[in-house]
Amino acid sequence: MLQDQDLLSIQEVRAKVEAAWQAAQRLRDLSQAQIDSIVEAMAAAARDHAARLAEMAVTETGYGNATDKTAKNMLAARLLPDAIRGLRTVGVIREIPDEKRVEVGVPVGVVAAILPTTNPTSTAIYKAIIALKGANSIVISPHPRAKHCTAATAQILHDAAVQAGAPPGAIQCLTLATLEATNALMKHEKTAVILSTGGAGIVKAAYSSGKPAFGVGPGNVPVLLDSSADVSAAVAKVVQGKNFDYGTLCSSEQTLVAEETLRQPILAALQANGAFLCDTEQGAKVARTVLTPRLGVNPECVGQPAAKIARMAGFSVPESTTILAAEIGGIGKEHPLSAEKLSPVLALYFVKDFAAALDACEAILRLGGLGHTCVIHARDEARIRQYGLRMPAFRVLVNTPSPQGSTGITTSLQPAMTLGCGAIAGNATGDNVGPLHLVHIKRIAEMVREVSPVPLSSSTAMSSPPNIDRHQLLSAVERYVASRGLKLKGPETSVAASVVDRFLAQRQAPPSVTAPAPAIDIVPFVCEDDVRQAMRRSQKIHIGPRTILTPSARDLGAQYDILVMTDRPPTGQTKSNTE
Repeated sequence: MLQDQDLLSIQEVRAKVEAAWQAAQRLRDLSQAQIDSIVEAMAAAARDHAARLAEMAVTETGYGNATDKTAKNMLAARLLPDAIRGLRTVGVIREIPDEKRVEVGVPVGVVAAILPTTNPTSTAIYKAIIALKGANSIVISPHPRAKHCTAATAQILHDAAVQAGAPPGAIQCLTLATLEATNALMKHEKTAVILSTGGAGIVKAAYSSGKPAFGVGPGNVPVLLDSSADVSAAVAKVVQGKNFDYGTLCSSEQTLVAEETLRQPILAALQANGAFLCDTEQGAKVARTVLTPRLGVNPECVGQPAAKIARMAGFSVPESTTILAAEIGGIGKEHPLSAEKLSPVLALYFVKDFAAALDACEAILRLGGLGHTCVIHARDEARIRQYGLRMPAFRVLVNTPSPQGSTGITTSLQPAMTLGCGAIAGNATGDNVGPLHLVHIKRIAEMVREVSPVPLSSSTAMSSPPNIDRHQLLSAVERYVASRGLKLKGPETSVAASVVDRFLAQRQAPPSVTAPAPAIDIVPFVCEDDVRQAMRRSQKIHIGPRTILTPSARDLGAQYDILVMTDRPPTGQTKSNTE
């Protein structure tokens, strides 16, 4: 009998969301210790099966290689649990006696997790762990081309969680992976929040669902190799990052930018690291192979080894080739290889000086990677800082392979497989998404100050003192003196007149200028990371009318009461007081 797969998949969504919702009601009653025990059990199970799941992912999807996919599984199963161990997410998570305030973690509920085909097992481990760490349940929607390895991952995590005390149903995975099912999951009335990783279409659908969503934008990562860098070491790291899982991470290097004087040392270093340098004709063939005419990525080339891509393009390279490198003459649609490629293909762009390199890197990000990630290899701290302040990206990596640095393998960034690109890319956050993005904070606050009296209106406060006639005032003084049995004579009259004149002059004088307030370090710019640093250090950030706030910094700062507004502008160039 024929069955309608779309209807069956929607029915599966309804059943699994309901089961996850029931589990969420029980999870919210667990203690921090119980939640942490569940997360540790999930992580241990994922580590035990990391290599097998990686093999399954490569076999099913045909993308990447098992060695690097195992490393990504371990990122989610080891580095992530290590980073969030000790983080309080449920119950009373913070008490501030001096401010008479208590903060309580409240789970959001059911998390809908949309997974990509490029990282189907590592992303499942990562999203399940951050969801359960916040006492939330999760329903995973796998990519149709990766549904079996994703389902196997979810089952391993579910069994470990239940054995450690989680309610059954806390981790669900759809088996009928259809577009209709994914849309039904995102729009279900009991779905609380969406974690969406994938192409631009599915991310846009998540933000259009009417639910809170954390989606990520595309990555088109520029790498500036500065004249102050160790060229050999820098190129080795670029090749290591570009070849990592055959370029399947959206934070992998896309275009290397350097000054013309470094051309020969860079080309020699690339060859020393197994790169094949394409000539002009080969570069054009590679561009036509890995990209569509509209600069979309050819799915047949995603995550394929360099030698295979060369064969697809019509020429041969040694099987040991790590990456294909091709020079381009500019940035933009007329230079296709300056776009994101999701394969071990690296564009090379040489410019006249550092200023031109900055312009090129910004143009690469604006071509298709706004807010995501950029890299600089340099030893000149001033240039590193200049690059970091200039680039429109929320991860500015220094002297590290890009995929490993952006996900927290080689840096101190939050280990994550969902890398926010901020409001400039239409994302809700610029963070590496973690457990606290899936937890709301309830605040219990006592009265700490009396209600201030109602101030006088501005018109009353600023009005001039009433006019007093000098002759009438002097006559009043004379009458008062007479009432005391005295009479002003000669010089005494002059003294009284002098006193009256001094009194009238004081009434007409402008109000005295109050002493200036103590100096406060008012920062000119605040991003989301500044706010999170201040939270970790229990500090406030002082801002003024001219301080620039990113939307995510404003929202997070207001949520955690970190920002303190003053009525004075920043005085000069100051650093963030969270540094």
